[in-house]
Amino acid sequence: MTTRLDHVGVNVRDLTAQTAWYQGAFGLRTVFEFHLEGPGLSGVVLEHADGWRVELLARPGSAPGLRAPDPLTAALTEGYGHFAVTTPELDPVHEALVALGAGEVMKPGPSPEPGVRMAWVSDPEGNLIELIEKKPR
Repeated sequence: MTTRLDHVGVNVRDLTAQTAWYQGAFGLRTVFEFHLEGPGLSGVVLEHADGWRVELLARPGSAPGLRAPDPLTAALTEGYGHFAVTTPELDPVHEALVALGAGEVMKPGPSPEPGVRMAWVSDPEGNLIELIEKKPR
């Protein structure tokens, strides 16, 4: 069986603001936008030049779910807790995201995975994002 991850879905309150933030923070471009009249669900699929995608979804009447302040607290609730991106230069990416309004959750440091560094931020609505720096093998 051949599979690969296509996208991560993030439910958001303010679709316009979150779309602008993800585009600016990660250099994502809009692939397509949609609206489902029945449930009133709106969404946008954003894509990075490397092919990874984030789908932002918004629905009137939504309420905040888990907004864990850090990954250890998020792990106390079953289900999806974060998504992760890799970068060859962790420190400047972490600094740039914080400057663009990301919440600083965990400063860059060693990961439990040998030879890997990590940091954590949250988007403007509090969704956790892990940043990973892997050294070439």
